Amino acid sequence: MSPAETATNDVDVDLGTLFSSLGRNWQKIVLAALIVTGLALVFAWMATPLYRAQTRILIETRESVFTRPDTNDNTSNNPNLDQEGVTSQVQVISSTDILKQVARKLHLGGKPEFDKAAHLGLFDRLLIMTGLENDPRRIPPDERVLQAMREKLNVYRIENSRVIVIEFSSQDPKLAAAIPNAIAEEYIAVQKDAKLESNNDATGWLQPEIAELGKKVKAAEAKVAAFRASSGLFVGQNNSTITSQQLSDLATELSRVKAERADAEAKALSVKAALDGHSSLDAVPDVLASGLIQRLRERQVQLRSQIADLSTTLLPSHPRMQSLQAQLSDLDVQIKNEAKKILQGLQNQAQTAKLREGQLTADLNRAKAAAAGAGEQQVELNALQREATAERDLLESYLTRYRQASSRGSHDYLPVDARIFSRATVPAEAYFPKRVPIVGAAFLASLLVMAVITLLRELFSGRAMRPAAGAGIEPVHQVVMPAARPVPAASVVAQGRDDMETENKDSGELSISDAAARLVESGSSRALFLSPEGDAGAATSILVAREIADAGIRVLLLDLTETGAVSHATLESGAYAGITNLLSSEAQFTDVIHADLYSDCHVMPVGTADPERAMRAADRLPIILNSLTTAYDIVVVECGAADPESIQRIVSDDSMVLVSVIEPVDGNVAETTAGLEAYGYRDFLVVTPTGYEPSYPPRSGRSAA
Repeated sequence: MSPAETATNDVDVDLGTLFSSLGRNWQKIVLAALIVTGLALVFAWMATPLYRAQTRILIETRESVFTRPDTNDNTSNNPNLDQEGVTSQVQVISSTDILKQVARKLHLGGKPEFDKAAHLGLFDRLLIMTGLENDPRRIPPDERVLQAMREKLNVYRIENSRVIVIEFSSQDPKLAAAIPNAIAEEYIAVQKDAKLESNNDATGWLQPEIAELGKKVKAAEAKVAAFRASSGLFVGQNNSTITSQQLSDLATELSRVKAERADAEAKALSVKAALDGHSSLDAVPDVLASGLIQRLRERQVQLRSQIADLSTTLLPSHPRMQSLQAQLSDLDVQIKNEAKKILQGLQNQAQTAKLREGQLTADLNRAKAAAAGAGEQQVELNALQREATAERDLLESYLTRYRQASSRGSHDYLPVDARIFSRATVPAEAYFPKRVPIVGAAFLASLLVMAVITLLRELFSGRAMRPAAGAGIEPVHQVVMPAARPVPAASVVAQGRDDMETENKDSGELSISDAAARLVESGSSRALFLSPEGDAGAATSILVAREIADAGIRVLLLDLTETGAVSHATLESGAYAGITNLLSSEAQFTDVIHADLYSDCHVMPVGTADPERAMRAADRLPIILNSLTTAYDIVVVECGAADPESIQRIVSDDSMVLVSVIEPVDGNVAETTAGLEAYGYRDFLVVTPTGYEPSYPPRSGRSAA
């Protein structure tokens, strides 16, 4: 990094100085803002007013519960009602087909607003002829109208809703309302036509499918009937086969017969036990249920009653008593005989039930075997029945849909899943131009831009820069000469080299040409001239600067003298802005750099600002010099009768210190050279203007210094 760059980096921005430039330039800022505001007012006043209108469409299911097709679909499964479906409808609304239909219905092609190619002005024709603008007449008229419509049309979906907004702007307020309404109506018509076409396609597809399915159902049912007949799997009650019903009936009958046999055997055992004397016959229900035995028991009771009555008057051996006793004994025998008959009947009944049970068991086994054989055939029959049922269900579904589609198509009832719930009305006020907002925004924006430009100019000029805290400029006690750089003026270098070969820098003074050649060849970017003898010695720095400028090298001469001797000798007057104005932040670089009257050298004079105010910003002087060295090859600084201590802040690594001498025996010269050596400037050069004759005449049109 070069010393100039190092010094430049160790700086801070002086915010007070930076923002004070706004106060100094407030008139320029306000004037520029007023000019821009005036232009904005003229634009707002002369601009063509534009009107905007909106039509809103709600995407929703329009089917009622009474007319909705009998399907399992519901509104939540409708793809037109989800987020992607609503967004897709935005693209449909702004499609080319719909816009073309609207353009034809409203005859937009004949309006200048939508077909500027048919009404080209002189300025537009000139732009087309010069090739600065494409000829719109090469585009077909319909495409030109569509392009104009798309520029004015804005279709968007309101976030988190199923509402689509159609917004259109036009110079005609009636068109601004008519076009979005026409687009919405055309969209509804297109959607209805699409539904009608889909409905017609459905009926056209269902009709042959139904005919084909009818044949398939008939064939499937015929297969079921043929297989049922061949396998004997006829259907009885409760939709079950006859084999299954027979098996069930046999099982039921077998259970009933077993119960009867068990019941008969139990009754026979109880009657036999009573006959064997283990219990009374009166305790057996079947014996008591016999009518004959009941009559015998009644007769027995009567006989016992008579015997009891006669026993009061007759003895047991009386013939009457014996006759009654014989009758009573005969009744007991009859009762036992009847009980035996009942027992025999029960035993016969049990035997019969047993035989029936055996027969039923055999029949049941045969039925089971038949049912097992029919099971495999039933599996195949079930498969045929399922196939026939599936074909029949599909046929019924197709028939239902066909009837619904045919009915809706014939009655032209196809509600679109969208409706216009807000139509555009003719706007009463133009949305553009809004004169007050435009003028106000132009004024504020121009103020802001001019303020920023002013601050940037102040910042880049260096006037708002000051050395950073703790980054002071170190005094240079020894000037380091870098490698020589190419010199564009060969004559100056050659002449200086010849002089330096015959003259030593320590045993005499250098001439103007020698000093110029030494500065150019050494590659120094800064030359500091001290003039111990006053303003007369300042001529040396002027002559050296002009000599370097005549060699084609960019050079700047900076006047730091108290009297402005350099400024008076190089410019027409001393009233030019200079270094003091720059330090006081009253001017910029472009305001304080002037052209020399007699050469291509640039001059920065002392200036016209208050010296005391300028000295308060003396810390910025190294920054200014660093900025100048980036723009010029050599910066020549005339310091006047300054002492060596005061130049420490402006000496850099590639600086050269020179002492201007007219009378070598002058005491001030000796004091200055001794001071330079004391401060470490041992490589300074002594230059004298004596005997120098300028090789250039005064330029025409210039006044003498």
